[in-house]
Amino acid sequence: MENHYLEQYVRLANVNDIASLFAIRTSVKENHLSKKQLIDKGITLDALRDILFALPCAWISEMAGNPIGFSMADMEQGSIFALFVRPEFAGRGFGKILLTKAETFLFQQYKKIWLTTDAAITTDTIDQF
Repeated sequence: MENHYLEQYVRLANVNDIASLFAIRTSVKENHLSKKQLIDKGITLDALRDILFALPCAWISEMAGNPIGFSMADMEQGSIFALFVRPEFAGRGFGKILLTKAETFLFQQYKKIWLTTDAAITTDTIDQF
């Protein structure tokens, strides 16, 4: 699929999407965390609600009305800290579009942003062109 075609399936996430964000996040095989593990790390329903109310910083991708992926950016840190796509939709370009949405958002404020792929392993920088 062409990226411009996929963009029509991506929208800003809102508080009504919180359950879907948890479902997508817990569905991945790489960097998998259970809902309990997420809550133990402070990623709770209330925390996500506060983030989504404060700033439009998350995007969700849907196919036939079903949420299949999301990305989230941290404007204070200039970082993309979440990018997840359900395994059955991997490799179709949704992750690239979700990454682009978060990058575009952050580059409104920063010339260099961070992509955290796993806090324990690596953090990469992305420069604005």
